[in-house]
Amino acid sequence: MSHALALTAPAPMPLAHTLVALALILAVARVCGRIARRLRQPTVVGEIVGGVLLGPSLLGLLPGHLDTLLLPAEIRPALHVLSQLGLVFFMFGVGYHLDAAHLRSGRAKRQVAAVSLSSVALPFALGAGLAVLLHPWTDRKALAADGPLGPALFLGTAMAITAFPVLARILAERGLQRDPLGAISLACAAVQDLLAWCVLAAVVVVVQADGPWPVVRMLLQSALLFGCLIFLVRPALAWMLAPDRRWAGAGAAPVHTVIVVGVLLTAAGTEAVGLHAVFGAFAFGAIVPRDRIETVAPQVPQQMDQFSALLLPVFFTVTGMAVNIGGLGGEGLAVTAAVLAVACTGKFVGGFAAARLTGATSREAGVLGVLLNARGLTELVILNVGLSLGVIDPRLFTAMVVMAIVTTVMTGPLLTCLRRPGDDPAPPRAERPSAAAGRAEVPGP
Repeated sequence: MSHALALTAPAPMPLAHTLVALALILAVARVCGRIARRLRQPTVVGEIVGGVLLGPSLLGLLPGHLDTLLLPAEIRPALHVLSQLGLVFFMFGVGYHLDAAHLRSGRAKRQVAAVSLSSVALPFALGAGLAVLLHPWTDRKALAADGPLGPALFLGTAMAITAFPVLARILAERGLQRDPLGAISLACAAVQDLLAWCVLAAVVVVVQADGPWPVVRMLLQSALLFGCLIFLVRPALAWMLAPDRRWAGAGAAPVHTVIVVGVLLTAAGTEAVGLHAVFGAFAFGAIVPRDRIETVAPQVPQQMDQFSALLLPVFFTVTGMAVNIGGLGGEGLAVTAAVLAVACTGKFVGGFAAARLTGATSREAGVLGVLLNARGLTELVILNVGLSLGVIDPRLFTAMVVMAIVTTVMTGPLLTCLRRPGDDPAPPRAERPSAAAGRAEVPGP
């Protein structure tokens, strides 16, 4: 009996090493996050940079191969599982906090529609064209298919994204969440995220399927799953979470259990039909009846955000392990510059031109273009999906991660340059940034 137990018990050293690695990851994320805050950047930017520094881009350059010593191959599967778990709960928070009221903002309906479509269509077209030009440069062995269609569709989608949670956090820190431009930019980011996730789902179906029937089957299964969420799960949750239900007065624990179980099962469902788990988590967060949650157990979304914020540094580190800036070489740096130029041009020109055509001043249009250029964590989520599908190779993945960091870092300084000193209203003293302002992405004070 003891021999059998010894055979099935986990080896003590990998467990101890995993725990030490987690402690290191969280400590580095905390320090880098504090540095970012002092530089007037969102905490998540520092955490992303910390994850990159723990990979071959920095530790791998130091004597002794510290990246493989501190984060050896045998513990990386465990870190990957933890990172995906944090990602799933983060995407639930993105779906939950994506308020449809932003899509109906007053003066802006026509402007929101024009700016959103323009700042998605132009980056998508430029990104797809860039992918076709870069296809001969990519490592074909790392790609799942030989043709440029999958990489072109994916890179276009990745270029079109705007990081809604990071943008909301930037606006909250500057007291702009109730400013007309802030409201319009949030509405545009919400529309763009919805469009980008829908397009990404279609790209995943196209890339994963081997023929017309698998595509039809995945579409039917996905439609059935999302239809069940909308027409069965949402009404059931609304009934279960009604304030007059006996168990609804039992505190947050039952509600928390229902939400966690729902997120995990929905994420598993989309993973099973061929989509990534993040789609299920996002969809479940979007269909949860927020009014019932806020009435019965308003602390549950905060707890979910805190849990995802605790695990997201692991996701950043796993991402950083696939980023090797030093291995780009001269051609890689040129490609990175091209990626950055295309990303900024597509977003800024698309947003600026549409805003000007719908009546915005030059400065207002510039502010919108700058705000919509922030990619942040949402970009990393999409890039990891693309890397796992084999539609981008590690070098292009590295270039895109650098672009995501740079476009997010440059948002704050450019916003300061474009707005006059008296333009930024002071944030209300009694009001803390809401969960919709990126609590899931920016933990800590």
